[in-house]
Amino acid sequence: MRLLFQTMTQERANVFYRRNASGYDASAARTMALRRRTIDHLVLQPGDAVLDAGCGTGLSFPLLLDRTGPAGSVIGVEASPDMLALARARCTAAGWRNVTLIEADLETVVLPHVADAVLFNYTHDVLRSPAALANIFRQLRPGARIAAAGIKHPPRWLDPFRLYRRFKSRGCYDRFEGLDAPWDLLARAVADLRVDSTLFGTGYIAWGHLTGGHAE
Repeated sequence: MRLLFQTMTQERANVFYRRNASGYDASAARTMALRRRTIDHLVLQPGDAVLDAGCGTGLSFPLLLDRTGPAGSVIGVEASPDMLALARARCTAAGWRNVTLIEADLETVVLPHVADAVLFNYTHDVLRSPAALANIFRQLRPGARIAAAGIKHPPRWLDPFRLYRRFKSRGCYDRFEGLDAPWDLLARAVADLRVDSTLFGTGYIAWGHLTGGHAE
């Protein structure tokens, strides 16, 4: 589900998600309200094409499709084959024909068409990769809507929680660098980026519009 940076790290990530894919939806249920708020900030319109970057099991798909309608489309990119298999099963069960699934990392993926918006939901490693962000942004329309949510370091008075968060997040993320401001690389390409703190300072939502994008 996350972008990894070395072959061995990718192998470790695949092992982690192979072991945990079946329980992912249950573990993510507690942040569904945050997921909805993040998607609301995309202000999706009927007919929009939206990229779900690191789509996991496809939990965001129904929320995205409700907003883009039958004329819209979702592109789900996921590096874990086990997570993507569950996303594919979700699409088959729901009968969605306007979802394209791609097994790839986000540094190199080639989208089938330009997207109007992109969702980064709990994809910290992707947001810490300039190469991944550059590759994604060059495949978005100028002014594309961006929304991201994830974990961040809590306030200093909650320092003991930082250690607990690292323990609970082991395997999910390749790196913990940047957790003081996980959105700072986004801000370089999203001039109007806004950030709200969530979950008592342990999480965030960030949103705005891409400066630049794909040249039509």
